[in-house]
Amino acid sequence: QEWENTFVTWDPQDFCNISEIVLPTDTYWSPTIFILERVNGQNSNLDYMAITHNGSFKSTQPFQVTLTCSLMIFKFPFDTQTCNLSVASFLYPAVTDLVMKTKRTPAEMMKDSQSYFLTDGEWKFTNLSIIEYREELDDEKFSVVTYVISMERRPTLYILNLILPTCALYLLDMAVLFGPSSLEEKISFQIAIILGSSMLAVILNNILPTSSNKPPIIGTH
Repeated sequence: QEWENTFVTWDPQDFCNISEIVLPTDTYWSPTIFILERVNGQNSNLDYMAITHNGSFKSTQPFQVTLTCSLMIFKFPFDTQTCNLSVASFLYPAVTDLVMKTKRTPAEMMKDSQSYFLTDGEWKFTNLSIIEYREELDDEKFSVVTYVISMERRPTLYILNLILPTCALYLLDMAVLFGPSSLEEKISFQIAIILGSSMLAVILNNILPTSSNKPPIIGTH
């Protein structure tokens, strides 16, 4: 966060050429912001801010949060999910008190996010866009900045552990059904295939979120 306070200025030549100091956050006013999609999280203990002689304030608050995000898993495991991270301050109206702006462009934020985001996990960070708007609440408008994050799922693990075994079971089912085997052998094979399909269905149910409105294609066929 960066903001300016014209009442906090000094001449560095009058104070041993000190042009910047670090003080606790509660020393001066600082904007209180909220993440609208936040469920829980862990705040940092870095409660300090840097103040320069021209009245510029800088505060860095790294923390980890869990957000709510509506998932669409119809194309699982080849799906791309989009989640929002909205930063707002409903204590100060945007018309008179506080207007939030992003300092960096979406391209710069995208580059930094790709360098910080884990690149060897299940998800691949694909895009980041920023929307600045004003939210109306109780006849007042408040400044909101929304980061739209797009992530693409890496399907290799699910193809090897789920899709290929499922296709193999169905091919085996067709081979046994139209094969020259006796009726007793076909029944025993069919029971084994049903048990295998049930195990794959249990695995699929455990790895997918339960909040999606539509089941995945692989679970409906």
